[in-house]
Amino acid sequence: MTYSVAVSGASGYAGGEILRLLAAHPDVEIRTVTAHSNAGQPLVAHQPHLRSLAHLTLQDTTPEILAGHDIVFLALPHGQSGQYTDALGDTPLVIDAGADHRLTSSAAWDAFYGGDFHQPWTYGVPELLVGGAKQREHLRGATRIAAPGCNASTVSLSLAPGVAAGVIDPSDIVSVLAVGPSGAGKSLKTNLLASEILGSANPYAVGGTHRHIPEIRQALAAARTAGADPDGADIRISFTPVLVPMSRGILATSTAPIVEGVSDADIRRAWESAYGEETFVQLLPAGDFPRTADVLGANTALVGLAIDRAANRVTVVTAVDNLVKGTAGAAVQSMNIALGLPETRALSVNGVAP
Repeated sequence: MTYSVAVSGASGYAGGEILRLLAAHPDVEIRTVTAHSNAGQPLVAHQPHLRSLAHLTLQDTTPEILAGHDIVFLALPHGQSGQYTDALGDTPLVIDAGADHRLTSSAAWDAFYGGDFHQPWTYGVPELLVGGAKQREHLRGATRIAAPGCNASTVSLSLAPGVAAGVIDPSDIVSVLAVGPSGAGKSLKTNLLASEILGSANPYAVGGTHRHIPEIRQALAAARTAGADPDGADIRISFTPVLVPMSRGILATSTAPIVEGVSDADIRRAWESAYGEETFVQLLPAGDFPRTADVLGANTALVGLAIDRAANRVTVVTAVDNLVKGTAGAAVQSMNIALGLPETRALSVNGVAP
């Protein structure tokens, strides 16, 4: 069976990456691409690297144009997807790459986003530990999927094994991330101009203000089997992203205290057990740590683990391509699972080098 697909926000970075991956997918046909201000223009005028899709023209983003497809991807700015999802009730599968359907707490949405709260959808991080199982079990047959925030999924995948196994204390997590500016979208912003970021590293959303914080707490709370606050009220994280001069990529360094009485072998075993059989989340050998260059263009999260007994903390360094595993790759991987297709279809573990 070939599934018909529409992609909104197709002139942006996330929409373009979804299209790049779907263009190589043998089970889908990209029929419709939409945009707002760029409607009426050829897709390749905004995504000139997508030569196989040169026949497509950007249409207006309306419920009427998006309806009538088997699958709709919404790659819109936060707060804009919700206006379309009710109108797409007859669409068999809708995948939102924005934040509108990620959070389960309306209070967290009000605090970090504001505006109308929309019901949460199935979270699109298949490898994430959830109550002793994996999130992919919830994705099988799903009809509404919320693709993750790139920073949030990177930190959650980094720490969920330790939280689930009870080997780290989630009440004192510190995460510092080096992030490429493509995560901020394609809209022109002065602070993202090349002259502003080249040769510089710039922290942003400092002091607990980043919108991905409640998403991380929600995911780590779900990793536990029982006995703790399901909303993650007891999970405390100091989260600081730093904009660095690379177009794409995230390198997340996360640390948390080691629980008393836990051995080094217990710690290593937690991550090996979680990811030893996974294709797209790979634990590196002891002493090895990833680079963002190693995952460029790949749907891979590479994880390095260190045990710092002097500080009594575990340090996890994880690299992802924010536009692939962080967003579009997670969305396509989740789509494959929901449709019962091979999970790896149209997705690669191989990056591009140099």
